[in-house]
Amino acid sequence: MLTRKQHELLMFIHERMKESGIPPSFDEMKEALDLKSKSGIHRLITALEERGFIRRLPNRARALEVVKLPDSMNPSLGGRKSRFEPSVIEGNLGKVAAPPQRAGNDDDNIAPVSIPVMGRIAAGVPIEAIETQSHTITVPPEMLGGGEHYALEVRGDSMVDAGIFDGDTVLIHKQPTANNGEIVVALVDEEEATLKRLRRKGDTVALEAANPAYETRIFGPDRVKVQGRLIGLIRKY
Repeated sequence: MLTRKQHELLMFIHERMKESGIPPSFDEMKEALDLKSKSGIHRLITALEERGFIRRLPNRARALEVVKLPDSMNPSLGGRKSRFEPSVIEGNLGKVAAPPQRAGNDDDNIAPVSIPVMGRIAAGVPIEAIETQSHTITVPPEMLGGGEHYALEVRGDSMVDAGIFDGDTVLIHKQPTANNGEIVVALVDEEEATLKRLRRKGDTVALEAANPAYETRIFGPDRVKVQGRLIGLIRKY
């Protein structure tokens, strides 16, 4: 799943390569996507490379190779995707009015809660977290507490030192704020979502990986929105 900007950049590079055989410069990419800085282009190229859509060739300036195009491209639209899913997680989320009251040996009488799985979340370079519900899972209510909840399937390995692995399903309590050090679903620039540890440092927000292979990413406070806090995970063996 690519964000709109990632898809636009991939197609721009692809069309330029078809026309001239030479990748566009960073300035040309920045102008084509109407971005204010080259750092935004660098971030998009890194995301495309992580997903296997492009390859940067070493020791050569402006050396990019398009490896593949999105499977969901609709030929009738001239190579453009027919639909982009927004990142903001909304909809009918699993709700628990209050923590369950447990008495005696009535555990078997506590009904599990149905939680919607809202798509995939990156534990690595951010990808979209889609709002369209793919399926539901049932969760013991004592894992949840009160409020609204949703689940996301983890892709990537940047949170392995926190015990979160590729293929895990994370349970998220929907909330707009979180404390320093908590693992959150963070929405970056209104289009990308990632699972990271939140660190606030002065006027900046750091999204911190739990894997030394990944660098901490620093943003201004207006670029990051918390969409929920990690409260648990489910793993299949």
